[in-house]
Formats: sequence, C-alpha cells, structure tokens
Amino acid sequence: MPKKLTQTVAEALKLRDRPYVVYDGSIPGFGCRVTPAGARSWIFEYRPGGGRRASTRRMTLGRIDALPLAKARKAAEGLYHRTRLGEDPAGVRNRERAAPTVNALIERYMAEEIRPARKPSTTALYAKYFRNHIAPVLGRRQANAINYSDVAKLHRAIGARGSRVTANRVVALISSLYGWAGKAGEIARGTNPARDVTRFKEEARTRYLSDAEIARLGETLALAETDGLPYEIDDTSPTRKHAPKPENRRTRISPHAIAAIRLLLLTGCRLHEILGLKWDDVDFERGLLVLPDSKTGARPVWLSAPALAVLAELTRIRVGDHVIAGDRPGAPRSDLNRPWRQVVKHAGLKGVTLHTLRHTHASVGVGAGIGLPLVGALLGHRASSTTARYAHIGHEPARRASETIGGQIAAALERQRGAPIVEIRRGKRP
Repeated sequence: MPKKLTQTVAEALKLRDRPYVVYDGSIPGFGCRVTPAGARSWIFEYRPGGGRRASTRRMTLGRIDALPLAKARKAAEGLYHRTRLGEDPAGVRNRERAAPTVNALIERYMAEEIRPARKPSTTALYAKYFRNHIAPVLGRRQANAINYSDVAKLHRAIGARGSRVTANRVVALISSLYGWAGKAGEIARGTNPARDVTRFKEEARTRYLSDAEIARLGETLALAETDGLPYEIDDTSPTRKHAPKPENRRTRISPHAIAAIRLLLLTGCRLHEILGLKWDDVDFERGLLVLPDSKTGARPVWLSAPALAVLAELTRIRVGDHVIAGDRPGAPRSDLNRPWRQVVKHAGLKGVTLHTLRHTHASVGVGAGIGLPLVGALLGHRASSTTARYAHIGHEPARRASETIGGQIAAALERQRGAPIVEIRRGKRP
C-alpha cells in the first residue's frame, strides 16, 4: 500500500472480484475505492464521535476522472477535522437530503396552519399565491436549499410583470411559511430566506369616480341589463361570416352581476362581502345587512333607499341562498371579472377597478361633510388612530350617513330629470 496516493497510482489500480479501498497515508480515512466494474472514486471514511463501537460511515467525494486529487485531498482534510471535533458530516448530509421540498411544506402549512384558522377568502388567496407564483419556481426544491437570492429573484420577476404589490405579498407569504416550518421542526429554526428581501414601495390607490363617470357607469349598467352592450368582432376571423349583423351584436349582462356592481357602489362593501351575501343576511325591516364574517368580523351595513331598491327588485333564485347567484344552480358567483371588463370598456372608465367603487363611496361621504370616523364605520375599517371611536357611533347617525351617500350616488347613476344632482365635493380619503 503506498504511503500517499497519486493520480497515476489511483488510475492504475487493478480490478478485483469485489470492491476494495486503497487508503492514502497522509489523511486518515481518505482513499480510492475501486469496483469490479472499473469505477474509481475518492472516498472518506470515519467513525461518528470518534468511538470504536460506532459503525464506519463512508462519504463519496467524486470520481477520480472528474475530481482532481488535490481538491479531493483538501475536501477529505476538512472532513477529517470536522469529525475530530465531534461532527457527523455524513449524518448532516443525509438529513439535508431527506429535508422536505417546498411543495411538501406548503401542503402541511395550508392543512395545519391556514385552513383551520383563516377565513376561506384568505385561504383561497394564499393558495393562489402558492399555485401561481411560488410552487412553479421553488416547489420541487428542498426547503433548506432555498436562499435569499432565490426569493429575491422571484420577487423581481413578479414585479417585472407589473404586479409589485403581489410580489411583496408573495415574499411575505414565503417568510410566514418558513417561520412556521421552523417552529414545526421541518427546518432549522431561524432559517428564513425571505427575511431580508427588500420590498417594492407601495403607493395607496386613491382613484375614485367623478360625478360624470358615475353617470356614465349608470347609463352603461342600464343598457347592459336591457338592450345589451355592443361588441366587436375580428374582421380577419374565418368565422366572421357567421357573426350576427352589427345592429344585433349585443351582450346582456346578468341582472345579478349588475346588482352586485350597484351594491358595491351604493354600500361601499368589499367584493367578497357582496358576492358572499346571503338572503338571511338582509334585514329589509330595519334596512341593513348583517355580515356575519367580514374582514373585520361581524358588522352591520346600513342600507340607503337606493340600495334597498336594488335588493328588492332582484329576482331570488329558488335554488341556493346567495343574493348574487352564479351561473351554476345553487352556487354563488365567484367573481365579476368578465362583466366588469365589459362595463368599464363601454363606459370609458380608465384605471378603474371594482375596489374603486368602495373608494368612491367613501369620497362621496367625505365630500358631503360626513366625518371620517363615521365614513370609516360605514366601510367597516379596522380600528386605528382615525377609526378608534367607531364603537360608540349610534345607529341613527350611521343610517342618516348611509342615506346621504346613497342618495347622491343614485342621483348621479340615474341622472334623473327633476332630481337634484349634487356636485360631489371631494375630500381627503379616510
């Protein structure tokens, strides 16, 4: 046996009927393993803890034709010193290889941490972020192999697609995932590759509808539920000859979708509050909605006369108990994306989302001289330095405020002759 292996010696080792190891004389445990098939690899062997009773563990460093001897010897020397200090490098490697993937963490996190404690809307949002952004990029990799650069790169990629707010939310969700995984013992506690990722700057959305835009919206909604909104076809399409005549190219929007849009504007409710609204939540006698599970918990929503009229005129579907019926019998409507796109296109409303209707409701209230705390109470804002006094606001002031806001918006929507059109004064957003 040579006192010190060389590349030439290792390459010249003869084949035998069984695998064998030729050890290097300079570093204990370092050697070259040769198999009957002719494979030659640099290896390092040791006993965990330095005890004789412990079984020998072997680590393959690399094939001799791929890993130069000098690098193999340096790696073996480093491993030798670690074992002398009581470490178990093979055990660490095996645990790392057995570490869960990001997809496995996501599955446990959603099942054990999110679904039992969070609202369905929050659960659905987290599932969407995982499904659309995190899992496709990081899901198959081991959780302990993800580092800062991986998360920062994903953050930049989402932001480059124009979704900076979403990019920030995804990073926050990854941070939450790793925080839970550390407490659950799935990864080393304190491991969090998202911790130091710099978030994009977010600007508050202050877009709201002017009185002229509200009027155009009202005209469009009225047209959409009666004659229908006109649409265009692609003149280059091979099926254009089968298309209806121009005067017949109109699309009627579901009265339930139209009602949902009107209610969003007239009540200032959030989208999920209206789409999830059930008839049992509507109190016609007292003129309010009783939301059992809004973003800020159970709360009443006072209804103006125009909002009550929308609900009273809406056909109640026999199957199901949701106010805004979906396309499937008994199922609520999941979103308003398609009808809303048609409405804003025809009305010429640029930079407007469904949440803009909520901003508009608030701005009308502030412009009418209603105090910020009362407007905040109507919208169901969380308690803050501005809204901490909501608890003692009486029902009657809330009802009067709701009637004031609803009346002004209804007047602008309908643009009725003989009805006073109050110019909406804009104030600071609550």
